Amino acid sequence: MGDDVVVQEDEIQAYDDGTVARVRILEVPESDQYPDGLKYAFHYGVAGAEDPIIRFDNHHGPHELHLAGQVFELDFDGLQPLYQAWRAALPPEKRIEW
Repeated sequence: MGDDVVVQEDEIQAYDDGTVARVRILEVPESDQYPDGLKYAFHYGVAGAEDPIIRFDNHHGPHELHLAGQVFELDFDGLQPLYQAWRAALPPEKRIEW
């Protein structure tokens, strides 16, 4: 990571059932790809699986929801609504940790 990237949050939790949850938020230089100066992922899935169970991210620029092997482009209204939707999609027993 370059000196111009600041890690705002990077938390990961591995579960006994083989799933993993991760929240990662980076402050990056504003650009055409990241006009908000943020790169983020709210991920939940089976460890090592090709597709997540659910993930919100903007790794390639557009804000996206990855769900059941499909990708949907999203309007971006800030990180908080995405985090709340991601957390609500977690199994109830795992929401406590987030």
